[in-house]
Amino acid sequence: MAERDLDERLLTYAVRIIKVVEALPKSLAGRRIGDQLLWSGTSPGAHYQEAQGAESTADFVHKLQIGLKELRESVYWLSLLERAELLPSSRLADLIDEGKQLRAILSKAVITAKQKKNTT
Repeated sequence: MAERDLDERLLTYAVRIIKVVEALPKSLAGRRIGDQLLWSGTSPGAHYQEAQGAESTADFVHKLQIGLKELRESVYWLSLLERAELLPSSRLADLIDEGKQLRAILSKAVITAKQKKNTT
């Protein structure tokens, strides 16, 4: 996958997260989960951008790992919303899948960068 494609997918994921948060009920649970989801779902793209300007391979890996952790968290919150039926499953299923795909891509990038670091 090209760097620009991943950048675009992360940005699109963040936009979709914003739209989900805006659609949540204004209940206590909706607001609290929405706050958590808004942070964790929009930050992976920012961490990926930071990684592009990393000062070293270790810094690159660290920034990707933070983005990866945030993706894991956002998938959790989306799954919770689905299970708690705060939004229809039809609205969340594709976004959960995209989060899992992005998580797999970043995970592979971390592994590749670590392997590259160990061979230099």
